[in-house]
Amino acid sequence: MENQFFVDSEYLSPEMLARKHQLENDPSSRRNHMEYLPGMEKIESDVCASVMNQVDDFDYSKYTAKDVQTALEHETCSIEDFKALLSPAAEPYLEQMAQRARLETSRHFGNTVYLFTPLYIANYCENYCVYCGFNCYNHINRLKLTPEQIEKEMKVIADSGMEEILILTGESRVQSDVHYIGEACKLARKYFRMVGLEIYPVNTDEYQYLHECGADYVTVFQETYDTDKYESLHLLGHKRVWPYRFDAQERALRGGMRGVAFSALLGLSDFRKDALASALHVYYLQRKFPHAEMSLSCPRLRPIINNDRINPLDVHEKQLCQILCAYRIFLPYVGITVSSRESAEFRNGIVKIAATKISAGVSTGIGDHESKYGGTESDDAQGDEQFEINDNRSLGRMYKDMEEGGLQPVLNDYLYV
Repeated sequence: MENQFFVDSEYLSPEMLARKHQLENDPSSRRNHMEYLPGMEKIESDVCASVMNQVDDFDYSKYTAKDVQTALEHETCSIEDFKALLSPAAEPYLEQMAQRARLETSRHFGNTVYLFTPLYIANYCENYCVYCGFNCYNHINRLKLTPEQIEKEMKVIADSGMEEILILTGESRVQSDVHYIGEACKLARKYFRMVGLEIYPVNTDEYQYLHECGADYVTVFQETYDTDKYESLHLLGHKRVWPYRFDAQERALRGGMRGVAFSALLGLSDFRKDALASALHVYYLQRKFPHAEMSLSCPRLRPIINNDRINPLDVHEKQLCQILCAYRIFLPYVGITVSSRESAEFRNGIVKIAATKISAGVSTGIGDHESKYGGTESDDAQGDEQFEINDNRSLGRMYKDMEEGGLQPVLNDYLYV
């Protein structure tokens, strides 16, 4: 693997610095981001073409106030209606969109809000993604938890009352291979009723193996659906291959996963087009896998270690709210997750309108749940975080805040028989 040696480096040698500079400044030195690498499964699917044809035709400047009004009057939201709701012309109609979204959320989800927590078990990575704190050239504390440490972290989380966990790793097959992740799934099944994965994309048979180990669903962020921008942001590693990442959710469903989640990282490219593509990715896969549970996230860029220039300056809260309301109107049955990247105030408000799931007791670092949940410093080593969170409320605090807001917090609604 081309950059395997980077992940254990405590500093960048002159050769590494030279390679980094070359990748950043010489596009010809990078592999073709549309070509599959050896070992990557290529599936036959028409979903990608369907999504990208719509995105390519999306000129949001052409939509008018009348188009937005018409979209809000329709009982069923078409793709064309959805495009109007994402356009700048819809911004003055945010209150009407919120009212419609609140109605759809109440109709299909009641007043419930689902709670979960992420658990990062490793932060080694073989990709060079310029916006991510885990990238292989970033000098941070790297750590991979042992099975004993994973179980210790899981027990701490489970003792807090949490029943759903999302297991995350950096994107390194060398440090976090599929077997290692599968063993973590088996441990998670001892403590949690719902187990999710947010890992590097894998092949169908590997998703099947992870499902057999206990994983229920898979989350994959496409980051951006703009292939040209994607190429300039992902300079090295398996993640650079855009189409393999795009088809990850379909491979997961073919491998037996019960659910899949989608997202773009808003702020990397044109957020309106990325929002359209994310929702259409769900829309077309729903028609191929109507039994599957699907959900959308809507994260914005957050600051990372060693880079204070990355901030979500081009996607503001009103625009984020517009996207989430448009998602709910267009896809009324789909779950919508809002992460701890957003403020407590924003999350408290959006769960009453469009969102159905939020994280609590969050840490994006490695091996620090004992200190976070128990209030005492752990003797174990800790790995650095992927990005800074904004809302650090505990499960207990989040649960209370949701109840006081008139919502019914739900830790799990799935029973195995």
